[in-house]
Amino acid sequence: MTGPRAPEVLFSEQGASWLWVLAGPAAGVAMALIQYSGGYGIQWVVPVLFLVLVSGFLAIQVKAARIHTSVELTTESLRQGTELIRTEEIVRIYPEASGSETPKWQYARALGELTGVPRGRTGIGVRLTNDRTAQAWARKHHQLRAALTNLVEERIPPEPAQ
Repeated sequence: MTGPRAPEVLFSEQGASWLWVLAGPAAGVAMALIQYSGGYGIQWVVPVLFLVLVSGFLAIQVKAARIHTSVELTTESLRQGTELIRTEEIVRIYPEASGSETPKWQYARALGELTGVPRGRTGIGVRLTNDRTAQAWARKHHQLRAALTNLVEERIPPEPAQ
């Protein structure tokens, strides 16, 4: 007997990479080299302090980014940061913004707990049930748009062209 199956993941972004934390050891090595090139030898307090402070600060930033700017789309839900909506609530994907006029969906609230679309991400207009509009977002927005569009079109046939 097997337990309930996890829904298929259609799109996923982590939010940030832990590789950024390697800047801490790089800062420590840089400080040691600066001390050494100055002819005073290496006093280990300053390089170790730089290593700990830079690594610690960046670890906090990466952890926050992995919580608040991660994206996961499954057949059942869309998670943007810590906000989770059921895919059943998504009834339409708006076309990409083009031209000089800003589409109305770009003024809609961004999904997730942040006040807007996170930096480095691009918004995707989505129409939700109860006549609500919102912005999904991702770095690889074309891939998320394609996955969302396929998911919505499987449930709801596309609107006829007018």
